Amino acid sequence: MTDRIRDVYIVDAVRTPVGKYGGALAGVRPDDLAAHVVRSLVGRSPALDPGRIDDVVLGNANGAGEENRNVARMAVLLAGLPVSVPGATVNRLCASGMEAVVQAYRAIALGDASVVIAGGVESMSRAPWVLPKPERAFPAGHQEMYSTTLGWRMTNPAMPPQWTVSLGEGAELIAEKHGIGRAEQDAFALASHEKAARAWREGAYAAEVVPVPGVSLARDESIRDATSPDALAALKPAFRKDGGTVTAGNSSPLSDGAAALLLCDEDGLRETGREPLARVRSTAVTGIEPDLYGLGPVDAVRRALAKARRCFAEVTHFELNEAFAAQALGCFAEWPDLDPGIVNPRGGAIAVGHPLGCSGARLTGAVAHQLAAAGSGTGLAALCIGVGQGQALVLER
Repeated sequence: MTDRIRDVYIVDAVRTPVGKYGGALAGVRPDDLAAHVVRSLVGRSPALDPGRIDDVVLGNANGAGEENRNVARMAVLLAGLPVSVPGATVNRLCASGMEAVVQAYRAIALGDASVVIAGGVESMSRAPWVLPKPERAFPAGHQEMYSTTLGWRMTNPAMPPQWTVSLGEGAELIAEKHGIGRAEQDAFALASHEKAARAWREGAYAAEVVPVPGVSLARDESIRDATSPDALAALKPAFRKDGGTVTAGNSSPLSDGAAALLLCDEDGLRETGREPLARVRSTAVTGIEPDLYGLGPVDAVRRALAKARRCFAEVTHFELNEAFAAQALGCFAEWPDLDPGIVNPRGGAIAVGHPLGCSGARLTGAVAHQLAAAGSGTGLAALCIGVGQGQALVLER
């Protein structure tokens, strides 16, 4: 540990194409997805001795399936890194990948590490069903099995019912709160698909996406080039049958994917022999009522900007996770100084997908690459988090 806070740089960032639920990546174990992005990231900095990596921190929201037993350590071993490289897995649900980046940033800033890999992984396709252990042996009755793909399960009866509504119902509450109608949500979703499709056509993702060996998946699988206002309008509400506005079309899909970033201090940076993509400036995490989880980024972004002594007018790049169109639009409504035109220029999670533990790392890496392509600027990445939290991170170049 040193007597000063050290600058922390994002040297590189990679991710897989994002697969849809039951799609191209469904046959790949999450620990193998994680190992692939770690291996690919290290391979892109050949001057760096892998034995110099102080830690690998990965986010994962499930932990109940093949990613159990600390998927970060499994990724280190499966990627062929020296066994001396440790690994830790963190869980902040939808922001787990960003939490991994934040923990790596803090370790480096405080002098506890010099070179850290951070990222996240999720296979929602392979998330298992789980069976609670009976309170006593040999139960005579039927036992309930739970899916671990998404949302509440085995809920504590002491939790107030209004806090344990589904994520989709939470999006409906935000739509009500801010008067966000179905047409506005569908238009937002359509724009997400159009921007993502255009970004892939123009090669905007070429610097960060590393295809998964043995899998035929050339781009993010959930992008719908052929969708239209009429196609979106024809979809039925998914969570409220009567008067609902949230549909499968204006929600992020269940997804599979992994992402990893290389973070270094100045000493580590010199060892890589590379120019960094961006520097981490500040971070923030906040809490909110669990049923209004989608508005979690509102205060997190404000706090992160305040710590960085920046305002919305100075932000040039912003990646906001689109859990639902209503959720993203609700955040916009509470950021009157934000220009929505700078948000998610290459499409967001409604089109790209939202593999829970991966998304925070994907967003952070996307902002870093956009700043590098621009040559300068201030970037934001932020996510809402189930059970009522928000997390944000400010990058600069």
